[in-house]
Amino acid sequence: MKKGYKKVERMSSSMRIIHWLNFFSMIVAIVTGFYIAEPYYQTLIAEDAVDKYVMAWNRWGHFIVAIIFDVTSIVIAYLYFFSRFDKPYKKIIPTGKNIKEFFEVLINLITLNRRKKFDSTHSDSFNTVYFLIFHLLLIWMLLTGLQLYVHGLAAGISSIGAWWPWILHFATDWTIPVSGGTLMDVRISHHYTMWWLIVWVVIHIYYQVWRTIFWQEGDIAIAFGGSKFVKDEKKED
Repeated sequence: MKKGYKKVERMSSSMRIIHWLNFFSMIVAIVTGFYIAEPYYQTLIAEDAVDKYVMAWNRWGHFIVAIIFDVTSIVIAYLYFFSRFDKPYKKIIPTGKNIKEFFEVLINLITLNRRKKFDSTHSDSFNTVYFLIFHLLLIWMLLTGLQLYVHGLAAGISSIGAWWPWILHFATDWTIPVSGGTLMDVRISHHYTMWWLIVWVVIHIYYQVWRTIFWQEGDIAIAFGGSKFVKDEKKED
């Protein structure tokens, strides 16, 4: 440990597992999603034969990672309010303190760390709101995806019974009028949301590298080891 710094725990092991599970699931979802929208590769199983199940395998993979997202979203929603490690919801409540911190972090980013009037020891309001946007985009992605999925069950039944399609219709049919009125509008919205999520990930990675370089507190290590290092004011005194 660097002299004059102290180690601060920032991310629990369960959240790190969810973080990387979502990361790899998103890669699979993007690759298979692109293929489902417009097949761009094919698998040769013989010299002149094409595997006719390529689309089926892509749909299966897409559906499996969607289930993973569903489960992790429920877990994250629970931990948002009831985690014994950290409660992110406290940082998104629009109190005067949180609003001030949000803009101070934004100014810190814009001015390239020339002004830093907030405590970076723990998660700040700016980063918490940024992650909230990710979760909202992910929820919309899941709802529109389930709406597209249930319309693929043309007979109105599934291998586990008619109750499953009924639940999906009940939970997601409202996405049709919200998206524009047709199933194609839902598909387009699903596709655009994917691009917004990709943009979010790119900015997120950039910002973590940016904080690591400018703050010199090892922020990028949080997702790997769960901790970072901040200046120990007591030792400096």
